[in-house]
Amino acid sequence: MYDILAKCYDRFQDVDYEAFVDYYEAVFRRIGLTPHLVLDLGCGTGNVTIPMANRGYEMIGLDASEEMLGLAREKALHAGKDILFLHQDMTEFELYGTVDAMVCALDGVNYLLDDGDVVSMLKLLHYYLNPGGILIFDVNTPYKFQEVLDGNTFVYDDEDAFCVWENSLEEDICYFDLTFFMKNVDGSYSRQEEYQQERVYTKEQLLSMIEEAGLTCLGVYDGLSFEEPRQDSQRLFFVVQR
Repeated sequence: MYDILAKCYDRFQDVDYEAFVDYYEAVFRRIGLTPHLVLDLGCGTGNVTIPMANRGYEMIGLDASEEMLGLAREKALHAGKDILFLHQDMTEFELYGTVDAMVCALDGVNYLLDDGDVVSMLKLLHYYLNPGGILIFDVNTPYKFQEVLDGNTFVYDDEDAFCVWENSLEEDICYFDLTFFMKNVDGSYSRQEEYQQERVYTKEQLLSMIEEAGLTCLGVYDGLSFEEPRQDSQRLFFVVQR
């Protein structure tokens, strides 16, 4: 996953990562939590991990993609940040100790295709999250999969790369077909393909899994807000406490 996309992931992502970090800090303040050590699950190229380190948090980044982690390490080194990056699956990760908080940004949970995988990830919070600590994660909603992604094609390009992203929804799995044209040193382009999948989860399904894992859901919110989810919400944020 992300083996090819890692090479041009940052240039094709139009995301305000600082807004995500702002939101995490707003959640911390809202519940009176002052975390020091934070784990970023599915950290990718470190676009959340490094901004959080810049704000004074001691960070651990964890991801299943070696390619993504390689870029994250380079970016952290360039930013002068000493961050521990771990190449692990977030459904069976192991840490050296406990952390105060965890975050999982940009629909990382949707990439867990089975209910059991989500529950396994959540149950690990009992081992690696300090009592009273929280996990903040977000998911793409059924509305987004059905009304925004299904059947649509998105095109991204810059001087050195071109990407065609096709989406198709079959029952509760959304299939992403990505075709890349990468510019070579001689000016020609090489075509490469990558396939990914995301699972559609309803709010009710995730709440049931959180309960099954023996955790407490402090809130489910629309977007980067503390508003109630709407019928047309495209991204929901869950705040889960051990």
